Amino acid sequence: MNRFVSNFTNRLDSKGRVSIPATFRAVLARDGFEGLYVHPALDAPALDAGGNALLGAIDALLSGLSPYSDEHDQLSTALFGTSEILRIDAEGRVVLTDMVKNHAGISDHVTFVGLGRKFQIWEPERFRAHLDTARAKVRALKQGIGAPMTGAAIAQPASPEVRES
Repeated sequence: MNRFVSNFTNRLDSKGRVSIPATFRAVLARDGFEGLYVHPALDAPALDAGGNALLGAIDALLSGLSPYSDEHDQLSTALFGTSEILRIDAEGRVVLTDMVKNHAGISDHVTFVGLGRKFQIWEPERFRAHLDTARAKVRALKQGIGAPMTGAAIAQPASPEVRES
């Protein structure tokens, strides 16, 4: 599988290293990116991470904007200007820098969360709160999509549009 799926919580060791889950490392290896590309998530206290697939998605997003527009420059600054490429050691660990740890509020544990072409790195309690909110929104969305039709709508078939000539 070439997608990041599931979630895993790991502890940072005394040197500030954390092991990337083996299934995530396997996806990164197939992706062919040397290291781990990481940037602060744009809309959450988390880190977006990945390899070539994530960078390709960013490039595709930016290619839809005029290269000299303010939007292009702002998005490039947010996605590239605050990013880091972390080295993955032989044991599959990375050292999270203070900048990325501060953005996500990470201290001694992290939760890796698969999102398909990328994954996120969260402080575990913040992730639990985010997951609770996401589940509530999905339940509301599901109820809206699957809401039964009212009796009046079922009893009366839709009438064709009438046009006057």
